[in-house]
Amino acid sequence: MKEILRVENLTKRFKGLTAVDDVSFTVRQGEIFGLIGPNGAGKTTVFNAVTGFLKPDSGKVFFQNKEITGFEPYVISAKGLCRTFQSTKSFPDLNVFENISIGSLIRFHSRRKAREKAEEAIGFVGLADKGRHLLGELTLTEKKKVEIARLLATEPKLLLIDEIIAGLPSPDVDDIVKLILKIRQAGITIILVEHVMRVVMNISDRIIVLVMGRKISEGTPEMVSKDERVIEAYLGREDEDA
Repeated sequence: MKEILRVENLTKRFKGLTAVDDVSFTVRQGEIFGLIGPNGAGKTTVFNAVTGFLKPDSGKVFFQNKEITGFEPYVISAKGLCRTFQSTKSFPDLNVFENISIGSLIRFHSRRKAREKAEEAIGFVGLADKGRHLLGELTLTEKKKVEIARLLATEPKLLLIDEIIAGLPSPDVDDIVKLILKIRQAGITIILVEHVMRVVMNISDRIIVLVMGRKISEGTPEMVSKDERVIEAYLGREDEDA
């Protein structure tokens, strides 16, 4: 399978604290690639460094075999690599269609083309009947769909999804999972950061595990779930003398 993203020896420090420590991985075109680890493991820092929101202290990032290390976020987005955030970044005073159109205008300078892509994205995520609604009238799940739609309107090739399920009621989790799978079926590669293990384990093709900024495991969900280092990092060990 063709490579779409390669991260080589990525390191990021904050005032002496190493948040990401010499992390390397490759993402293949068309797969769902899981990135998991305990809170503070460095997952979002990896996302920020890959998408230009942070400049790495060392290491390199390649997208479609071209280096993008340190590029500005808008440049990286225009190349087809986009990300969501843990908290929604929509514009509450604009309606759904306007929010999504902002995304499409990043990629398409023609207003007509941008409107077409926004309409397509709204329909894709199942919000065709909500286009004229303000963001404040939507549920949390619908707001997260708007964020995804805004990125889809840019016609991304690789989508980084950061804890999109966080805070959702249980009935809506499966709805978002179906949307993620639908995005992959549309030919878009996905990197998924998620704490809901039943989700990430069920839909990921491959997974890497970060602990304290370092990669400790990589492989299929089955391989990773049986790795003693992963079990210890998540579950801990009881003292034998206790």
